[in-house]
Amino acid sequence: MIGKIMAGAIVISALAFGAVVYYAQVYQYYEPVEANGTTDVLLTNLVTGEPEPILYDSFTAIDADSSPIRYRACFTTTMSLPMMTETYEPYEGAEPRLAPDWFECFDAAMIGEQIDAGSALVFAGQRNIEFGIDRVVAITDDGRGYVWQEINECGDKAYDGTPLGDDCPERD
Repeated sequence: MIGKIMAGAIVISALAFGAVVYYAQVYQYYEPVEANGTTDVLLTNLVTGEPEPILYDSFTAIDADSSPIRYRACFTTTMSLPMMTETYEPYEGAEPRLAPDWFECFDAAMIGEQIDAGSALVFAGQRNIEFGIDRVVAITDDGRGYVWQEINECGDKAYDGTPLGDDCPERD
């Protein structure tokens, strides 16, 4: 009888712990990001190499202090993709990161499919927004935009212990 009670207590404890971890990962750490209306969406200019604001509307975003790659945002823009490809730096190899299910505007699988199909293009938002992390922006041909953060090559090297190259910025 005592064995059944102990086994039940272990199972209940494990379920409670699992529920707490799930809640923490999906809900606890995320905070809404307040839009400032001017610099929420930046793209890196091909000529200057500097990020600059673009025209956008309907901006919504979330972020978490627990990880540098938890930032997600959605917006709309009236700017055309042909004009943007002539003005802003493309970003190669970006893969949208999953967002919590409750952040409904950001569907990583759908965004990835649009990138693969060529109906969405990915641009460099801000390189090294913090060491080893780039902010990237995908914009679809119908003007929907998505923002997330990627670990760049310097970040990969820093996190796996490989010596940093000369092209990596100084760490803060």
